[in-house]
Amino acid sequence: MSKLLIVEDDDALREQLEIGLRTHGFEVVSVATGTDAIPAFEKNKPDLILLDLMLPGKNGIEICTEIRKTSGVPIIILTARTEDQDMIRGLEAGADDYVTKPYPIEVLVSRIKARLRPLVRVVEHPIVKIGPVELDTLSHEVRKGEKKIALTPLEFKLLLTLASHPNEVYTREMLLEQVWEYTYKADTRLVNVHIQRLRSKIEEDQEDPKLVLTVRGWGYKAGPE
Repeated sequence: MSKLLIVEDDDALREQLEIGLRTHGFEVVSVATGTDAIPAFEKNKPDLILLDLMLPGKNGIEICTEIRKTSGVPIIILTARTEDQDMIRGLEAGADDYVTKPYPIEVLVSRIKARLRPLVRVVEHPIVKIGPVELDTLSHEVRKGEKKIALTPLEFKLLLTLASHPNEVYTREMLLEQVWEYTYKADTRLVNVHIQRLRSKIEEDQEDPKLVLTVRGWGYKAGPE
């Protein structure tokens, strides 16, 4: 049974989420303030976090940033339509996905299951290379020379998807389908933000080759340039 941590200050919505997610077989822990989020995360070690953005105490962006310093646990933002820019900032801080309120519980459960699903990808070789970066598909480690690069499971899946087929162009819609497992039209900004985060981790220096290339009018492909 997967354990979820809900961080939501709306009492009615939090209770509704708890009931709905327990009905779908999840173990649920919840807190109502940003101040309680990190202690609850450290104590309960959840498999996934549902994180509201507008919270008393620490806000969702601060919480996400702090968690990402030590953990790649999947994080799904719960956001209102009026919080569009904050949603982008949350993704930039390391959240994997977002769901806009109000949402059917079935949609949320689908997103949760996609993020909890183990990465299973058949590749010809256990080590996949993209320029100087090596992805170990058995240990899920990423290295650049002697340096280990910390990627979240979703970032690893995104990079592996691109690196497994060098020079093949992936549209944003294709990446949403293959990496996020979306089966319907969705916000492609999700892809753009994660590509930027991925680049910041694997292309740290100005002298580094560009490893994830933008193909204008189409999408992205693996380099190096």
